Amino acid sequence: MYRLSTFMLFLALGIVFQQSHGIEVNVTDKGKLCLYANLMVNFSISYEVTGNKSETVKFQLPDEAETSGSECSATTSTLKLNFWDGHSWSINFTSSGKIYQAGAIVFSYNLNDTKRFPNSTSNETVTVTVKPHMINIGMDTCYSCKSDDLIEADMVNQTLSDVLIQAFVSGGSKSDNLTTCAADIPTTAVAPTTNATSTTTAIPTTNVTSTTLPTTTTPVPTIPTPTTGKYNVTASDNKTVCLLATFGLRIGLLQNNKYEEMNLDPNVTTVHGLCGVNSSDLVLVSGPLTLMFTFTNDTKKFHLHALNITGNTGSGVTFSEANTNLSLWEAAITSSYMCNKEQNSTITDALTLFTFNLQVQPFGVKKGLFSTAEDCQADAESFLVPIAVGVALIILILIVVLAYFIGRKRNMSAGYESF
Repeated sequence: MYRLSTFMLFLALGIVFQQSHGIEVNVTDKGKLCLYANLMVNFSISYEVTGNKSETVKFQLPDEAETSGSECSATTSTLKLNFWDGHSWSINFTSSGKIYQAGAIVFSYNLNDTKRFPNSTSNETVTVTVKPHMINIGMDTCYSCKSDDLIEADMVNQTLSDVLIQAFVSGGSKSDNLTTCAADIPTTAVAPTTNATSTTTAIPTTNVTSTTLPTTTTPVPTIPTPTTGKYNVTASDNKTVCLLATFGLRIGLLQNNKYEEMNLDPNVTTVHGLCGVNSSDLVLVSGPLTLMFTFTNDTKKFHLHALNITGNTGSGVTFSEANTNLSLWEAAITSSYMCNKEQNSTITDALTLFTFNLQVQPFGVKKGLFSTAEDCQADAESFLVPIAVGVALIILILIVVLAYFIGRKRNMSAGYESF
């Protein structure tokens, strides 16, 4: 009896250990290892069920997931894992010189999978895009993070743990060198000093300026207008353009009561993203700086729903700012949004976004061209001035004409009285 109970205990422990194992993936290109990953991903998803109620399911990324759709190149790589009935999880990476970083995690789950989502009122496949905190990874190193990394988005929570990834493997062999995440570094580590040397990697921007933040008003930009860049995303299935964007971009960042501005240089910026039916993403990577724009639509209008920016300041300080509840750049889904004037939008308490010569169309792009544009309110207001002047002139003319006829009538009456 004792042996049986002992055996059952070890069997139970074995099951627990097996369930806690992550998935190990080897992606090859021309017979050589080009991407290595070993990680755990736990999901918590809320969904609607019959009776106007909601349920929450939890499961782990299974180790039998398939890697079809994963790919490697010199500057970009994608790990895509397909599992069960119509579910997939992917993460893409971009390299820039001696470092690389993650761009976006795209998770798609099929609500028509009755085994995982019983009594679901929807049979759609839902796609969620989030930005992980994986930046400044050395090219010949593996990104290592044993700590739990909770990433929240709408109805889905993803927890990454025991992560070991090398997105760009050289020579066909995984590196033993590690770039460790901040959560795994002991808190007793010496903080970076403020007198960093000139060898600190800075964002490859056109201009950077740093000033003490005024206490009452947003600082007036003091650097040149950023260069206007043209960006587009192509559909993965047919390589046609599915998202268009043109703008000059400046970032205003507040850290430690110090305000800094930086221009995005399109000449050193790489572009990737994802187009969907109800959600599309534009990801711009410029050195250690990554910007992820998420657009959504309600079948009638689209808008910028979320913005996530990570990177380093000019002084080398790492930052990460995000807002997933925006309502900017709204236009009809069959149109593009345009704003030629400078716009500044407060994204978070620490982040301000300045745009110039802006035009975006995240849905319904045809033949690689922008559709008819809807002007922003700032442009609309610019037309009010000549309209108001014109109306004022018309009123003035009417007053003069009316005064003329009134005066003439009086003169005529005075003439009759003289007779």
